[in-house]
Amino acid sequence: MEKGRYIKLLGNIAGEENVKVDEPMRNHTSFKIGGPADFLVTPCSVQSLCEVIKLCKKENLPIFIMGNGTNLLVSDKGIRGVVVKIYDNLNWYVVKENCIEAYGGILLSKLSDIALENELTGLEFASGIPGTLGGAVAMNAGAYGGEMKDVVVETEFIDKDGNLKKIKGEEHQFGYRTSFIQKQSAVAVKSVIKLKKGERAAIKALIDDLTARRQDKQPLEMPSAGSVFKRPEGYFAGKLIEDCGLRGFSIGGAQVSEKHCGFIVNKGNATSKDILDLIRHIQKTVREKFGVELQTEIKIVGDY
Repeated sequence: MEKGRYIKLLGNIAGEENVKVDEPMRNHTSFKIGGPADFLVTPCSVQSLCEVIKLCKKENLPIFIMGNGTNLLVSDKGIRGVVVKIYDNLNWYVVKENCIEAYGGILLSKLSDIALENELTGLEFASGIPGTLGGAVAMNAGAYGGEMKDVVVETEFIDKDGNLKKIKGEEHQFGYRTSFIQKQSAVAVKSVIKLKKGERAAIKALIDDLTARRQDKQPLEMPSAGSVFKRPEGYFAGKLIEDCGLRGFSIGGAQVSEKHCGFIVNKGNATSKDILDLIRHIQKTVREKFGVELQTEIKIVGDY
């Protein structure tokens, strides 16, 4: 790979200060796991993001777009090609009456705070989801009875060719942990969230209640990537795993959380292989005991 040439090409688009070479992905994932990315780029504008995507297509460079890394398992060998991280720079927002218009790199927790400050209700469910708006829209993130489909009314996205487009309403094709954006391997760069006027005290009370429930039931004090598996129809993944006797089960530094069996935690020295081996062991055990196929909700990326 002509690294020097690509550093120059990417630097010309995004700025040399926004291009890192052989960057350890453990510094950019909530699992605290992952080998080096050949290039890590943090664009400062939607236009530069479009240009990076077009460059990668022209040069036949693999490209992976990420947010805050809270839903990723990256290979110990790292990721070949270009990783684009939109969390660091693309996080602008504006409030217009009952709507919040925000770029995809903003954290959902920040958006929830903004809604509270402006006495807007409907986004309380997202207060503890540890990801970015763009990723949440792509996977229709949800918790405690709420989903992004309930509040997102418009999205600007970049398609695989680097072109900026827009969808509204049902064009999002929201489903359980999926959307048009995800199906098209597109990048959600800006969304309009429509909420309702509410009372600050009531909004804060609900956020506080959901926060307390998360702290009580989820292993927030340990590195993880949230819920590992999608909810199988008619079941709960965590309950199936618990009923298989796997609470606290470990492979290497990876462990089924003692607190919530739907989570896998890094005890401090886990490798990506440890996590992946544990995922496969859980899937095999649940399949043999209950005949249920568990599908991963986290993204498994990189050079395996």
